[in-house]
Amino acid sequence: MKEIVVATNNRHKFEEISSILNGLPVRLIPLSDYPDAPELKEDGATYAENAVHKALTVARFTGKWALGDDTGLEVDALDGQPGLYSARFAGEGVTFADNKRKLLRLMKSVPAEKRTAAFRTVLALVGPSGESHVVEGLLRGRIADKEQGAGGFGYDALFYLPEWGKTYAELTAEEKNRVSHRALAVEKIKAYLQKSVGV
Repeated sequence: MKEIVVATNNRHKFEEISSILNGLPVRLIPLSDYPDAPELKEDGATYAENAVHKALTVARFTGKWALGDDTGLEVDALDGQPGLYSARFAGEGVTFADNKRKLLRLMKSVPAEKRTAAFRTVLALVGPSGESHVVEGLLRGRIADKEQGAGGFGYDALFYLPEWGKTYAELTAEEKNRVSHRALAVEKIKAYLQKSVGV
């Protein structure tokens, strides 16, 4: 059985990835199993740079394969913001409640037809010697005018999916794993593992 360390301290991301890769002969290890692991910085110019950097940092530290993730919300009316800065949209050391308040404030006068947005996830599977495989998943939707739903995390309660008639935070875990940006990316990693690594 192969072991892959998931290079994130976000429990929700770990659970999403684990549920999609369930059934493969791969043991996913949470980063919390390595309390002395170095800090994972997001100072790259692209999602891919951040994902590869995080995975490579963990792979070198643990000596195991690692899976790095970088995700951003891209709002068309804000020229793609918050994008790379989604987690710190309202400033350094803020909460997602602060980020959501800022987003709603900036979108207050934007009409419904112009509230289009996308969630983008890039995943990087990296080995200890630096070999890497990078994939992307994209989910389109709209920014709601108020929060709806108690599930998920981050901007999920503001990301409305017209075809579902509900926000991302109102989806069940099963529904989310069928359509989410992260699920699309993880499915590509799954296919790569099955074909190239032989798991």
